[in-house]
Amino acid sequence: MPEVVVIGGGPAGMAAALAAHRRGARVVLIEASDDVGGQYWRHLPAARATADEHELHHGWNRFQTFRNALRDIEVVCDGHVWSVDRRDGRPPRVHVLVGPADGQRREARTFEPDALVIATGAHERTLPFPGWDLPGVYTAGAAQALAKGERVAVGRNVLVAGSGPFLLPVVSSLIRTGARVAGVLEAAGPVQLARGWGSKPWRLAKAGAKGAELAGYVRDLARHRVPYRTGRAVVAAHGTDRVESVTISRLDGNWSPIPGTDSRIAVDAVCVSHGFVPRSELAIAAGCRATNGIVDVDGNQLTSVPGVFSAGELTGIGGVDLALAEGEIAGAAAAGYAPPPAAARARDTFREFAKRLETAHGIRPGWQSWVDDSTLVCRCEDVTAGELRATAAMTGTRGLRSLKLTTRAGLGICQGRTCGRAVEELAAGPAGLLDAGRTAHRPIATPVRLGELASLREDPS
Repeated sequence: MPEVVVIGGGPAGMAAALAAHRRGARVVLIEASDDVGGQYWRHLPAARATADEHELHHGWNRFQTFRNALRDIEVVCDGHVWSVDRRDGRPPRVHVLVGPADGQRREARTFEPDALVIATGAHERTLPFPGWDLPGVYTAGAAQALAKGERVAVGRNVLVAGSGPFLLPVVSSLIRTGARVAGVLEAAGPVQLARGWGSKPWRLAKAGAKGAELAGYVRDLARHRVPYRTGRAVVAAHGTDRVESVTISRLDGNWSPIPGTDSRIAVDAVCVSHGFVPRSELAIAAGCRATNGIVDVDGNQLTSVPGVFSAGELTGIGGVDLALAEGEIAGAAAAGYAPPPAAARARDTFREFAKRLETAHGIRPGWQSWVDDSTLVCRCEDVTAGELRATAAMTGTRGLRSLKLTTRAGLGICQGRTCGRAVEELAAGPAGLLDAGRTAHRPIATPVRLGELASLREDPS
């Protein structure tokens, strides 16, 4: 009976764990949160559960079915994978600290699986702009997490801005927690949107469930008279102790603000999201080949490392349906079985959807013109865009590592998760960086106390 370890308890990880278990594997599912579900099925704790959970989640019944089925599998919640050790020709050794992230005396566990599935999902990307560090400026995902997980609205008069379909469920979550949504600003303009969604639109019929989901969000916007405007962005936030207003601007096709189109509106909260970045640090530490931060996989979701599979947002941002299909394929393959035909067909359908998503909403380089020299880029280390640009120009460096060591950008507590891509793009210049993507290389993947490291007994093997 092979042992399969799955890292990540979101949709992809849950699907992988159940697929491997159904095929006879001994499965351990490791989830960093206190319950499974990931960001997509973030919910109230069982002790405070309410009857309206289904209203804030698509596919809530499916989640409950998954979670009930996981009772037959070892699920390690509050399990923080902080390191993986490469082993020649075998899946890596997995080191876990079990317990609250900020707790004391966490339990150290080590796994040496026959197959490893990495399904660590993604984190949000927010493009910096003047004032984005003011209290009251949230990522859209944080606003949704507070709405779903705590039933808390981030403000009374909220603007939602950025790019991508994710903005719409955030609006719905805010409405259901009592906020007034002043509007939705989509940075992509009509031409970019049409290029992604208007090409061969009949092919979207295969993803029919997405259309029904979209219709629900459109109803919410119409019912609550929330304006939706394309080709616009928040280019500055203003306030003293917290955000009080924002400047919005129309954008050209490259996402550069069009002169003379600025306007200012009063808000008490702003929710901003410009898509997602795969959380690829563990996959990269394991030696998996990645292209532009996306882990390369074959038809079985197998990475470049023997016995290591990947599924979900790590292999390309595509949403829950793609994550579920890839998770099922990865779990079956990890247990030694061929991809289920239905899951393979679903994967093909939603990979096409993912390509359209990137074409329609992908970030364009003109955003850098939003950022003046005083704008904080690395918020952990208080590094401004001006410092980055000046250092790159003064030293002539094309190496990200030397730039980080000189400016400390990306060396704070978040280790570049918030600012990494922005730092790379702002510092790249015409010639580009020689080591682009290095902000995702983190051999120690989560914060670990020195005392915890000291207490670990060295494995003689």
